[in-house]
Parts: sequence; structure tokens; C-alpha cells
Amino acid sequence: MPDLYIDGSWRGALDERTREIRCPADGSRVGVVDEAGGKDTVEAIAAARRAFDEGPWPTTPAADRGDLLLRVADLLVWDKDALARAESLDTGKRLVESEYDIDDIANCFRYFGRQATAETGRVVETGTPSVDSRVVYEPVGVCALITPWNYPLLQTAWKVAPALAAGNTFVLKPSELTPHTAIHLMRLLEEAGVPPGVANLVLGAGPEAGAPLADHPDVDLVSFTGGLATGRALMAAAAGTVKKVALELGGKNPNIVFADADFETAVDMALTAVFLHSGQVCSAGARLLVEDGLHDRFVDEIVRRASRIRLGGPFDERAQTGPLISAAHREKVEAYVARGLAEGAVLRCGGERPTGPGLDDGFYYPPTVLDECSGDMSVVREESFGPVLTVERFSGEAEAVRLANDTIYGLAGAVFSTDEAKAQRVAARLRIGTVWINDFHPYVPQAEWGGFKQSGSGRELGPSGLAEYRETKHIWRNTDPSPQGWFG
Repeated sequence: MPDLYIDGSWRGALDERTREIRCPADGSRVGVVDEAGGKDTVEAIAAARRAFDEGPWPTTPAADRGDLLLRVADLLVWDKDALARAESLDTGKRLVESEYDIDDIANCFRYFGRQATAETGRVVETGTPSVDSRVVYEPVGVCALITPWNYPLLQTAWKVAPALAAGNTFVLKPSELTPHTAIHLMRLLEEAGVPPGVANLVLGAGPEAGAPLADHPDVDLVSFTGGLATGRALMAAAAGTVKKVALELGGKNPNIVFADADFETAVDMALTAVFLHSGQVCSAGARLLVEDGLHDRFVDEIVRRASRIRLGGPFDERAQTGPLISAAHREKVEAYVARGLAEGAVLRCGGERPTGPGLDDGFYYPPTVLDECSGDMSVVREESFGPVLTVERFSGEAEAVRLANDTIYGLAGAVFSTDEAKAQRVAARLRIGTVWINDFHPYVPQAEWGGFKQSGSGRELGPSGLAEYRETKHIWRNTDPSPQGWFG
């Protein structure tokens, strides 16, 4: 069956190109999908434009839009097993992680299904009896939604659900490496009753399938999650038509551990922070900052436990983490480690490709700890997006804050301390979008998600996430107009 979904129909690419998808865990073939080119994407944009300008979706009552999203949430739960398996085959991540993701995805659709009617506008007091003044919210228009490969369906849900709740139409372009759950979601949207042209799907690489989404005049908003360089290029392309741009560009996230932290909790969380999904998480705690008095004991324990983490494929129940997404990405991670060692970091564990049954055919890289790092090292400053933990020392609150903020990023981070006042002081001084205290990684749909500095622009999730996909309009109505008499 064709894999592109444009104007309510499934079809193949105009130039009949396809892409073979292979599982990063063992190289096995997952499937072959149609690969869109620029002309396919332009057709999808045109369909979304017609559906917005002429179709019923933007004027559909908010309650009805919300009900559709709730139906999608139920369908996601119904298809959970198939979706989780497809996600694990595309990404190589453990099946149990993918199952957790599907639960979060269904909750995201439920949240925005209810949020659709939560705020519809407000009356503004003018002080003039003959004037009524209202602020109302309207959909932005045609949204280009570009999603990454690390959490393919979750990141898609974070964009699709609020876009639909607000009454927009969209063109979705997932990563070319992980397309299958996006295809499945479009089938569920179709089943739930999304009108033709409202939801469109193009598959393929960014330079071909994605390029028109940033500069096409019929696109009103671009939402992108991914790497900093691509985000900068998209923002520049979107500037030509002054589109709304929402970017989430990852981070180099500090995990600050004070000497008075609960040792066992901080060690456990530090391992999860950086080695979950082999470090392929935008909010990964890849920078560990440890207070001097705790450093040696803490890092020794991190190294001991990291050395024992078991690698394996998605259906290996004993595996604790999986492969990297591709050979090219593994080479990038290896290059960062090599550069860090050349710059003076001390390798405490990992650093070499693992071998053995079940590992030789996949893109595995072991949990790696680099100690005695400093803020001028590229492995500390740049996002390797792999299972690589850099360790820096600090002495006291002021230095912890200085080191943590010494980065172009500002997505997420954590503070571990049993001194509540100190933890709150440090959290308040961090230039970071999400700060956890004595925890790492949890989020809830009700809270906003986004970053400071070059981690991105705009916020996802929560009421603010819905606001990204709405225009705010002020309507002033004079109920007793009369000549003003300015000029005669």
C-alpha cells in the first residue's frame, strides 16, 4: 500500500522513489516506504492550504475537534502493541520503552482533546458602553511539522495534537529513518474522521521532501525538533515569508550533584539521565557536575555501574539499553570521544565498539564516562547525542551555576541536594527551560516544554503548546457609531 498521504488519499511518490528501512539493532529489513520529493511536498502543502481556506476544519466547533482527538487516543491504546513494535524496529530501542511512549502519546492526545475548549477568548473592558471588545483565538493556518528519529511518534503527537485542537491543517514530515509509526498514526486519523487535506504525510530526507516546508508561501508555521544546524537553516528559510517558527533543538544538559545529595538516588538518576535510549534524548544529562568533596566516590560508582549496563536489541528482555540509530551517528559519537581524549579528558569506561553475539550487526556503542573534563572541550560544549557522560568538578553554588550556564544551550538540567533552599536557589539561577530537583527526565503534558538560548524558540505541551498553533485576534465593535468630527 502506498505510504504518502495527501488530500485524503494514499499514494506513492511522483518519481516512484523508495527507501529501505533497516533496524539499527541487527540490520534486518523492516520495510520499504515511498520517498517523497519536493513536488510531492508542494502538492501536500496545496492540499493543506485548500483544506484550511475552503474546508470545514478551522470552523468546526472546538468541542468536536476535541472529541476527534479523544477518539484518536482510544485508537492509539487499541493499537498499542503494533505501534510499540513498529517504533522499536525503526529505532532499535527496547520494546518496554516504546510501550511507555505509546501510553504518553495517547495521554497527549487526550490532554489536547480536552484543552481544545479550555480557553476560547476573553472580553476586554473598554469603559465605553457602546463598544464591546473581545480577544479571540484562531488557528494559524497551514503548519509544517518536522519530527526527529529518537522519539518518532511522541514528538509527532506533541505537534499534531495541538495543531488539530486549534483548528489547523498540516503537512507532517517525520525522519526518513523512522517513518512507520507516522504512517500508522495517519491511518488512525483517517479512521477517526479527519477531513481530507487536513492531515498530510510526506516521507523522505530533509533536503528533498522537507525543503519546501520552510520557504513555501502557503505555509504559515514551521515546527521542528532536531539538530541546531538544521534548526538555524529552517529559521533562515522561514524568514523570507516571516512564518511563525517553533524550534526545539536539543541541549547539553547539566546534572549538578552537590556533596550533600542522597548518594544512591543521585547515582541512579545520573545513570538514567545519560544512558536511557543510549543517550539519544534531547534532555539527556550528558554533563555531570559533581562537587569536589563527592567527586571521587561518586564517579567511581558511576563507572562501576555503567560498565555493567547490558546492551541488546529491542526484544532482548535482559537488555538495559539499545543501539544508536545509524552507522553514521555512531561514527559521530566516536569522533566526539576521540576528540575529548585528545583534549585531555580521562577515559574511565567504554570508548570502544562492543563485540559479541547479537552486537556485531548493530550500531552499538557502550556507556562511556569521560572524567576530568573542562568547559572548553568540544565533547562538553557540543551535543554528541550518544551514551557519553562528561564529568566536571565544581566547588560551591556559584561555580556550579557558572559552569552549568556556560553553554549555548538551555533545554533541561537537574540539581541534586538534600538542602531544599540551596536546590531552589540554584534552580532559580539556571538559564534552562526545565529544571528537575532530585529527579531527572519526567514530564507531564500539563507543563510547558522548551528551552532557553539556542535550545529553541517556542514551547510545546501545556496551554502554551496550544498557543503556538493559535493566532490571537482583538475585535473592537462600536455599537453606536457616529461621526468623529476631526475634519469638518
